[in-house]
Amino acid sequence: MIKLVASDLDGTLLFKGAQSLPEEIFPLIRQLKKMGILFVAASGRQYANMKKMFRPVVDDMAFISENGGLAVYNEKVLYQDSFEQELVREIAESIYDKEGSEFTCSTKDFYYIRPKTEHFRDMMINVVGNVCKEINSFEEITEPCMKLAVYERGGLQDDTIHYWNERFGDKCTVVTSGTAWVDFIPFDTNKAKGVEKYQEILGIRPEECIVFGDEYNDIAMLKSVPYSFAMAHAKDGVKQAAAYETERVETILKKLITAKGNIEEVLK
Repeated sequence: MIKLVASDLDGTLLFKGAQSLPEEIFPLIRQLKKMGILFVAASGRQYANMKKMFRPVVDDMAFISENGGLAVYNEKVLYQDSFEQELVREIAESIYDKEGSEFTCSTKDFYYIRPKTEHFRDMMINVVGNVCKEINSFEEITEPCMKLAVYERGGLQDDTIHYWNERFGDKCTVVTSGTAWVDFIPFDTNKAKGVEKYQEILGIRPEECIVFGDEYNDIAMLKSVPYSFAMAHAKDGVKQAAAYETERVETILKKLITAKGNIEEVLK
């Protein structure tokens, strides 16, 4: 029987740049909870942003944010990863100095940003709805940082990931996130780490879990349990990491609820 469901957001529950969830997901999360199945949102987004997005059911679920850098359950921090401050400064300055690039630095409660354009400021605060703290100097970065990210307005170029891997691939994990972002995270940080933490504290086995994802930073999570679903539009490497494929998360959740948590019925 399934006891935990973890799902990525952007490209998995959220399609084509959407910034709000489909309304049908909320009653499904409530039904899962009533059945004793924990729904975990697992995303590269910040925790504060995810809480706003899931406001109607925030007390009925759990969170893995910052690509696995932070796990929070019932407002309790289960763990929080962080970079050395010297490396945070080095990456942030490198992004800021590169023409056409903007950076974010993730803490538990907000993003540090130093916008070079009004477009980026508006997108971060008003469009995506992140909680941000604007700085004028890199010396103002004092809170523990779990993730840094570079944003390129025109979308990532063919050599973008190679460029940043050359710069920092020996110091941290460098991965693409969507079409306009590259994330920098500690080597031991990934969404699978968050899933494993929930398994540990709740006594849940890997075979009692379902996970959903669509991007390369979901691969470790997809490989961590036997019942993993890649979205139909995912890249080949992501599909190969998953055991199954689906077009919509909600479709599988509805089947799971109807089957009363029996995964074998869902897979028929």
